[in-house]
Amino acid sequence: MAILVAIVAAVMLGPWLWRVAINDIDFAARLARPSWDHPFGTDDLGQDLLARMLYGGRISLAVGLAAMFIATVVGSIVGAIAGMSRGWIGAALMWLADLFLSLPQLPLLLLVIYLFRDWLRTLLGPEGGVFVLVVIVIGGLRWMPVARLVRAQFLSLREKEFVEAARALGASQLRQVVRHILPNALGPVIVAATIEVAAAIIAESTLSFLGLGFPPDIPTWGRILFDAKDYLDFAPHWALFAGAAIFLTVLSINFIGDGLRDALDPRRVL
Repeated sequence: MAILVAIVAAVMLGPWLWRVAINDIDFAARLARPSWDHPFGTDDLGQDLLARMLYGGRISLAVGLAAMFIATVVGSIVGAIAGMSRGWIGAALMWLADLFLSLPQLPLLLLVIYLFRDWLRTLLGPEGGVFVLVVIVIGGLRWMPVARLVRAQFLSLREKEFVEAARALGASQLRQVVRHILPNALGPVIVAATIEVAAAIIAESTLSFLGLGFPPDIPTWGRILFDAKDYLDFAPHWALFAGAAIFLTVLSINFIGDGLRDALDPRRVL
């Protein structure tokens, strides 16, 4: 939690403390190693990597968290409905999840972004439009594992004695889900949600690599890592800091997910 809070505070407050423009070009300092003037070094155009990391970190974290939220909410709703349904509805929802799982995600990502990118850019601006589209597309194509996990939890929990007791006392199906089943299914869902953050950041990096993510002048962590791949031999610092930021962010979120899973486990609490 301390590491994640430090990273979030750095990307939120850093641009006001380190007032170096992300697009300032200085060929005299091209591929400079870390120093007092450039704590993270510079890229092939002499642009300050610390400024670009602080700016791009906002976008990478926002994409990861927003896409994770969409995938988790949609997957939890679909999985809960499928887990509580005893007829054809549950089977149809799982068939739909299997259909989405069988689709090649990367070509589908590229197709959707290609079709709607220009329209959203016109509506919300070049950065806002791409952000909304990337979040919706990544989150919309990552709900299936969460749905299957939630359904499996619901199928097991709905037959437990405490749920049968609540049903015998007249609890509605909605109350059974919200009050009794869902709290006991949160542990695995939280862990799965933390994994979605890493998957969303990687997916955003892939889209930036193919030229269909954020524009090249918007330095997300994934874009910085991609730009640095051709300079690993003589400028390893360029990739090191972006990779370390992604690594520490994902690792800290996963540890937080494990801690929340243990804290929310009713058996462990008892």
